[in-house]
Amino acid sequence: MRVVVVGGGIGGVALAAGLRRRGFEVAAFDRDTQVAATGGYHITLDGRAQSALRELVAPEIMERLLASASALRLRDRDAFWDHRGRLLGHGPDLSGDSGVDIDRITLRTLLAEAVGDDLHLGRTVSAVGHDEDGTPRVRFTDAAPVTADLVVGADGAHSLVARHLAGGPTSTPAGIIGFSGRTSLADLSPREQQRLGTRSGLAIGPRGAALYVGYLDPVGNAVLDAPELRTSVTTGPTYIWGGMLPESATTDALRGLRDGELQAALLDRFRARGWSEPTLEVITRADPHSVAAFRFNAASTRASDLAPWPAGRITALGDAVHATPPTAGMGAGAAIRDAADLLDQLSEVAAGTTTLTVAVSRFEAGMRQRGSEILTLAMKTVRWIRATDTAFGAAATAATTPILATAARLRRRR
Repeated sequence: MRVVVVGGGIGGVALAAGLRRRGFEVAAFDRDTQVAATGGYHITLDGRAQSALRELVAPEIMERLLASASALRLRDRDAFWDHRGRLLGHGPDLSGDSGVDIDRITLRTLLAEAVGDDLHLGRTVSAVGHDEDGTPRVRFTDAAPVTADLVVGADGAHSLVARHLAGGPTSTPAGIIGFSGRTSLADLSPREQQRLGTRSGLAIGPRGAALYVGYLDPVGNAVLDAPELRTSVTTGPTYIWGGMLPESATTDALRGLRDGELQAALLDRFRARGWSEPTLEVITRADPHSVAAFRFNAASTRASDLAPWPAGRITALGDAVHATPPTAGMGAGAAIRDAADLLDQLSEVAAGTTTLTVAVSRFEAGMRQRGSEILTLAMKTVRWIRATDTAFGAAATAATTPILATAARLRRRR
């Protein structure tokens, strides 16, 4: 069986790594020219995502991954503040949490290493379809087409493959513009170091503004005491933060800015909403070259709306099907679980216990449930953030209830 994977993000390289490990013929294509050319937040992998990864990659890759990851159980409880830095509440106790945080660049690099020369970079897919005999075919802008027994779209929220299958887009803008960046703990003032602490947190403010500050320390809070295996691009205590503003003509215009210019414009937007300077210090002292902007997209939260096509020899996974805002911290983990499930189904095909289309049908059924679950959690926070665009009363503590409840549910599910 020959499988072609369109897209080399986390879900795509995870699937390709698993297929290669189990002896399938696989080719993965991505338009990026470098594996490290990826941004966004750090990635949280819960126990389910880690179990899936152990099915997809060799033990030595998993060991290096954990040696490069930060253990959630070693963090302090998450905190919730208002836009002036006043404490509103805490998240659940993390001491028994099996989750880990890891740089997106580090995770993608390790997974790409597991794929090896079956990952083809700098290749842009222009179309997918079938030959006259029903064989799936993938076309490129600058290379000869390829055929396969199965084509899997792992090409993100604006997936060409999923659009082909669904007859239109599979996600829509969630109404939030996100901004991300990296700030070393050592670059912050002693006061902010103490306030933020060794934890992740969320600050909320009027007019739909929010600031997530994620703590990552794969050295001091390493999952494994194996510094010789560490490959993380983060080499010390770091806050990987994400600002969120309601989408509008004004905020959408920021997506065209880069580096220090974007950093300055973002700070202006938060200041105009009344945020205090100390609360914004994590943005002010960020590495300007790390600051980026992007639109949150989301698929439907209803399982019946996801993958709305009959099962066949072209399918998709991850954000291509269930595009998820990062507000639940589960999107990448779900894509990895998609990859592991599809690999298990295809292994049954290889063993002769089922047919390819039945295997794809079973995979898509499970993916619909996974996607619906994570989208429901993520969109609770998105809707709450958007609601504060028009109402932010004095009882800010009460306003954190949806966030605290979502955080508690996320921890229990792990």
